[in-house]
Amino acid sequence: MHQDEIKALFDQQASSYDAQWAKTAPIRHCLHLLLGSLFAELPADAQILCVGVGTGDELLYLASKHPGWRFTAVEPSGAMLNICRQRADKEGVAQRCVFHEGYLESLPTTQLHDAATCFLVSQFILDQVERSRFFSGIAERLKPGGILASSDLASDVASPEYEVLLHAWMNMMSAADISPEAVERMRKAYANDVGVLPADKVASIIEAGGFELPVQFFQAGLIHAWRSTRA
Repeated sequence: MHQDEIKALFDQQASSYDAQWAKTAPIRHCLHLLLGSLFAELPADAQILCVGVGTGDELLYLASKHPGWRFTAVEPSGAMLNICRQRADKEGVAQRCVFHEGYLESLPTTQLHDAATCFLVSQFILDQVERSRFFSGIAERLKPGGILASSDLASDVASPEYEVLLHAWMNMMSAADISPEAVERMRKAYANDVGVLPADKVASIIEAGGFELPVQFFQAGLIHAWRSTRA
């Protein structure tokens, strides 16, 4: 699936996206709780880069905890970014945000950030060299020593363990009222359109993109998350 196809898919899903994934919110809440602890020592006026911000869950969580932080929200789907903007406005934090519609490479490198988030984004880049370049783009927009919290689907798809996790993951999706058709599309996408790699391989891709010591701090089913710092 190419960039434009992925963008079109999220444009199409934007209006119902949050409702569709509402029953999986406990996973996000746990991830955000740990994210807050990873970013706890950032300065009171920290600048945070949110790559592939979607409808803004992690941005709104961090903004609610840190009234002095400012955010750059990057999202290629205009429809998703509009919802993020509306939610930020409703919560009274929009004035602390810059909303950038487009891909990361179109964001200027003049503003360096103290930390970045990138949740379930790099998995859509199938070429591993390009995936590392994507992380390089994040590193270029962070201050030296800046923190990256990133997550992706990860597993060794050739292992019997993957089949166990995949089966449980699809059961969870079904229990969350995701339609059988959507679950089947998801299964096919994981095989063809998502770069599901072993966790250690994802960590090496992050490291090759200019980060040090990618440490896995979270796993829920197939979702893994890492904390790393700009080299």
